[in-house]
Amino acid sequence: MSRHRTLRTRVRRGVAGWPVAVVGLVALIVLGVLGWSWLGGVIERRAAAEAGDCAEGEAALRIASTPSAADAVRDVAKAWSATRPVVYDHCIRVEVQSIDSEVVLEGLTQGWDEEKLGTRPHAWITDSTLWVNRLGAQNHALLGAAPQSIAASPVVLALPEEGATAVQASSGFRWTDLPGVTSSPAGWDRFGQAAWGPFKVAMPDPTVNAATAMAIQSALAGASPEGKGPVTTDMLNLDPVKNTMASLVAAKPAQTPSTTWEAMSLLADKPTVNAAGFSAVPVFEVDLYRHNTGKDTGTAPLKPLFGVTPGGPTPVADFPFVALSGDWVGEAQVRAAQAFRDFLTDEAQQKILAASGLRVPSSTDRPKPSPGVRWATMTEGLAPADANTAQQISATWATADNGQVVTLLVDSSKSMEESGGDGKSRMEWLKAALSGQVNRSLSGSVGLWEFSRQLDGERPYRRLVPTGPVLEQRQALLDGIAGLKPLSATQLYTSLLALYEDTQENYQEGKRNRIVVLTDGPNDGGLGFDELRAKLDELKRDDRPIPISVIAMGPAPERDPLNKITQSTGGTFSVAEDGKAIDAALAQILSAG
Repeated sequence: MSRHRTLRTRVRRGVAGWPVAVVGLVALIVLGVLGWSWLGGVIERRAAAEAGDCAEGEAALRIASTPSAADAVRDVAKAWSATRPVVYDHCIRVEVQSIDSEVVLEGLTQGWDEEKLGTRPHAWITDSTLWVNRLGAQNHALLGAAPQSIAASPVVLALPEEGATAVQASSGFRWTDLPGVTSSPAGWDRFGQAAWGPFKVAMPDPTVNAATAMAIQSALAGASPEGKGPVTTDMLNLDPVKNTMASLVAAKPAQTPSTTWEAMSLLADKPTVNAAGFSAVPVFEVDLYRHNTGKDTGTAPLKPLFGVTPGGPTPVADFPFVALSGDWVGEAQVRAAQAFRDFLTDEAQQKILAASGLRVPSSTDRPKPSPGVRWATMTEGLAPADANTAQQISATWATADNGQVVTLLVDSSKSMEESGGDGKSRMEWLKAALSGQVNRSLSGSVGLWEFSRQLDGERPYRRLVPTGPVLEQRQALLDGIAGLKPLSATQLYTSLLALYEDTQENYQEGKRNRIVVLTDGPNDGGLGFDELRAKLDELKRDDRPIPISVIAMGPAPERDPLNKITQSTGGTFSVAEDGKAIDAALAQILSAG
């Protein structure tokens, strides 16, 4: 200890103090000049903004917002504009467009129609990270930065008043009870109203209705070994979880509305229990508030719906702010999006969001009046499934009603042995993804073809498993997938035409017939692109739509022609730049309507 004290207090002798003073003075002068320059730059920028004369002119920051938050985001944008923001010598003008999330997703991934939708956005505010997952599954390069939540809204069950009163009067009803209650012929008996018959919950397509997708996650979580979330991909292979999913699908009302909003309208128009053909629908709390107050239609319903919060972990929408990336997004928009996102999380702006019916950490303010909405305290939020699992849940749901007929056309060219990441080849990743989908499938029909060169005499394709019910040929499909191996060339167009002709010939009426192509390289022989397009146009029938969807793996595929094929047939185009992305991309395609 004494040694350390000595080192601290020892005095150096024989060195003059004036050099140190000179160095210090010079440093102060330099810092002063730099500080004055910085301050001068700030002042100049503020002056330029106030004068409306920025050196680089004006730049627009376009934001596509889910209707649930658009009004509030516009108000925040006005507040930000009042500060006269300047980014990279641009005066920033914020434009907020209210647009449904499924429209934004389709536009960003399949081609943005400026005539119908306006100019493409630089940022996207959607209601749930589920939409971000779907965008990433189709083209991860469009995500400019990690999404950041700006608000939240729990999922509730919306019912007419009489039904809501009965459910609230009961005790212990949880999200995980949904499969059992909805599958019982006397489901209302659970709430002391046996005479009302079945308790049916409308579950609009979870691919385009995020509240449904999140309610399904909560119900599945109860079938897991731990009885709580998050739901994982491994859990989806468990029989109890499969049975829960099957029960939920089987319990769907005969006439399920296509959207949450349609379901709410039906319930409000026919408030007698079960008069709408179902008893309840899962909705975001903010959307129930907007429905009951007529925020979107301009007219409030004569009788509001009432929100009920089941017990257990509550699914919560996180309203992420998503900065987009693309050749239409300049550096000024990138920086402006970051600045506006940060402004949205400022306490004063959070109050604006709270006043619109959203929940924020810094405020307990609630809009008034708010008929039918209790603003119940959330004690526990459901841990959400990861991006891949969320896609798998939607895909399993889509195929569970036996309404989907899918034939897979798989690239078995030599390039499939190239690395797909994490020490595995593209083919290994592909086989794992295909096997997982087959194992998780509850019903529907699946077939398997492969293509390369001279696989069947001179034909570059080979049918490994005919398209048929997955429950009857699950093992044959798994064996066919296991036998895939990289061979030679990539004669895609000839193979695709043959499969399209076969699918037309064996079309299953009343079901969704589709082709899914998985390829990693450009077509290198056989039929040309123009010939393929011409023949597909000849074969197309309006009464037998066959969408062709493509997953382009790695950097090599000819994306432009493949994208044109998907657009012309009503399919989707996805990019999986590494092997890990294949599983989610495949699930995204299978879950699409």
